[in-house]
Amino acid sequence: MTVFRSFGSDELALLLQGAQWTVGLSLMAFVGGSVFGLLIAVMRVSAFKPFNLLAIGYIQIIQGTPLLGQLFVCFFGLSILGYDVSPWVAAAISLTCFSSAFLGEIWRGCIQAVPKQQWEASVALGMSPAQQYRHVILPQAIRIAIPSTVGFMVQIIKNTSLASTIGFVELLRAGQTVNAATLQPFTVYLVVAGIYFCLCFPLSTYSRILEQNVNAAYSR
Repeated sequence: MTVFRSFGSDELALLLQGAQWTVGLSLMAFVGGSVFGLLIAVMRVSAFKPFNLLAIGYIQIIQGTPLLGQLFVCFFGLSILGYDVSPWVAAAISLTCFSSAFLGEIWRGCIQAVPKQQWEASVALGMSPAQQYRHVILPQAIRIAIPSTVGFMVQIIKNTSLASTIGFVELLRAGQTVNAATLQPFTVYLVVAGIYFCLCFPLSTYSRILEQNVNAAYSR
């Protein structure tokens, strides 16, 4: 006869451990996505046509395919090619690519939102393109991008749940494990949803506050 456990402190500890992996994967995806996303954004606004077309093609491929499919391609596809890829590595690569494409487009819009006069003034001062970005354009673009970037972090956290499909034990996968042991789906997934809320709500609130502050600063 199968005996199921009751939901208790041990099960909650397992869910919190899964939440730690969710946070870790989210941070890795955001940091990696930020590095490559900035490169994509600069390539998108570049006057050098091959860079521009390469960035557009990359963005179209990533944004035009589901993240779940990208996870499967990275995990199973690389294994077929002879590369032993762990679920953690496959999830990190897939989410980094996903984040870089979306952050690249977000930041491209922010760069292009910098008034044209700022570009012209920096050219008139004799700045090189690198100096333009470093001293004039990027400081202003970053200020515009902060609210939407923080808001996108919420999407990254929620999208980490898809990594459970390739065996990565994050919060949702931990919830599935606990539910299999307790057979209390309502309690288990209510707690899982509560943990996701505790992770995402502060970021959503902070994003709205930043957006209001930025709008107030530009309306002065």
